[in-house]
Amino acid sequence: MSDSEIFDRARRRLRRDRAARAPESFLRDHMLEALYERLGAVNREFRDVLDLGSFAGDLAVPGARIARLDAGARFAGMAGGVQADEDRLPFAEGSFDLVVSAGVLDQVNDVPGALALARRALRPDGLFLGAFLGAGTLATLRSAVMEAEADRPAARFHPQIDVRSAGDLLGRAGFALPVADVETLTVRYAGLPNLIRDLRGMAATNLLPGAPPMTRTSLLRTAEAFAARADADGRTAERFEIVYLTGWAPDASQPQPARRGSATTSLAAALKPRE
Repeated sequence: MSDSEIFDRARRRLRRDRAARAPESFLRDHMLEALYERLGAVNREFRDVLDLGSFAGDLAVPGARIARLDAGARFAGMAGGVQADEDRLPFAEGSFDLVVSAGVLDQVNDVPGALALARRALRPDGLFLGAFLGAGTLATLRSAVMEAEADRPAARFHPQIDVRSAGDLLGRAGFALPVADVETLTVRYAGLPNLIRDLRGMAATNLLPGAPPMTRTSLLRTAEAFAARADADGRTAERFEIVYLTGWAPDASQPQPARRGSATTSLAAALKPRE
């Protein structure tokens, strides 16, 4: 692992192998449903699809051949795909007309590189759809951990990408017509163990290199701080900010922005009140 990398690649593979023992995640399911809605709004047939970060292989595109890739060996095996990192794709350029990635881009070391590789793997006018947990996610847990470890703080949370930065990354990766939007999902938990179970199901626990494990005392304090934020029903609200990405591989058939200076009417004239 390079000293400049954010995440420990080996630890990430182990986390994904652990998640594969109980491959259920409502967060992944929610992301896929939202991506299906976006896909349904596109009047196109897709024949060759890449499931980028496949988990157990639950992405379904009727009538399409789906290649699957996951960083974890167990997930890759369950999905009948290949094991590789999203920023080290083993596919040739122009192999797919659709790339879908749900729930993994926030755990990739080189997100700009992963997006650029996804764009290169697409044929002209191919579609990329993505979803991941963005900035503002786990605000309640973050606050509880900071309170519990106030005397000896440690790096527990990943850097997070906000929706504006996500849109910029799409543009930098060479996508045409880039769109990024965000959805806030609030989930009420009966206790910290329930939240940890969901995070483990997404393989979304700490992947920072050298991060020390929580002591039993710190974990108990975190659970108490989390519970102290509960509502009258005894449930604590946690927030997940899901960032969605849409981009197209460039093609001459796509709408093009007007050439600068080509307007025939000035903005001042357009805004001038009619007499």
